[in-house]
Amino acid sequence: MPSIPGFDLRRVTVDDGVALTAAVGGSGRPIVLLHGFPQTHLMWRHVAADLAADHTVICPDLRGYGASDKPEAGELTYAKRTMAADVVALAKALGHDRFALAGHDRGALVAIRAGLDHPETITHLAALDVLPTLDMWDVLHGAQAAVAFHLYLMAQPPGLPERMIEASADEFFGSFLDGWAGDAAAIPPDVRATYLAASRAAVPSIVADYRASAGIDVAHDRADRDAGRRLAMPVAVVQQDWGAALGYDAAAIWGAWAPDLVHRTTSAGHFMAEEAPDEIVKALRDLLSR
Repeated sequence: MPSIPGFDLRRVTVDDGVALTAAVGGSGRPIVLLHGFPQTHLMWRHVAADLAADHTVICPDLRGYGASDKPEAGELTYAKRTMAADVVALAKALGHDRFALAGHDRGALVAIRAGLDHPETITHLAALDVLPTLDMWDVLHGAQAAVAFHLYLMAQPPGLPERMIEASADEFFGSFLDGWAGDAAAIPPDVRATYLAASRAAVPSIVADYRASAGIDVAHDRADRDAGRRLAMPVAVVQQDWGAALGYDAAAIWGAWAPDLVHRTTSAGHFMAEEAPDEIVKALRDLLSR
């Protein structure tokens, strides 16, 4: 599977019988970059190359995605708590007890959970183009929620969603690459083919990841919110300005979780690390300097 030029591919066992594949490059203070849907660690190729000049950069495929293992789903198998523990174990196995963490889309949800569950481990946290899971469900309502139809589809009980998506996997996953990109040229044909092949081979685990976000992940977020737990480290959020259309204040929602927050919007599309890598590198470097 294609990876980031100049990076080494490592295969690391992080849980009983579960191994992640990660691209590792550079040297210096460590930062882990987590990809989104429907992508692999390759989405970080531009950002990672820049950061590797003075950081150790670790870009794994999440559990259930890309070249990482895809265990059969149980209640906790694809909980963001489990996936966050994977990331902590991966970094530790590579020699890093503390590290900065950035995630996009699904990877951002894993990063948020890592920040809540492992505050002593995560030094800085960046989230690209998400709201925390609990808030995401709260703001979706009415006809405007149709933009997130895939969240509701993959929240259904096992069986039908997997069969429907497998029947037209390239069309399903390709529709997001097309519809969410502000600049289609940012995902060239060879990269697009990599994403489609990886997603086509991982339908059950991708659906299980999304299904967890309609169930166990909500329960974990709600428990943290009720207990008053927040993200203790410096946090940076970059996202598109969907708030006006859906009627919410993204900065205020994030501020309730992250007291040390820098929130900014971007004119780039959803795949901002590929569409506007210089902007994302600056946001991450600003975060790391705090």
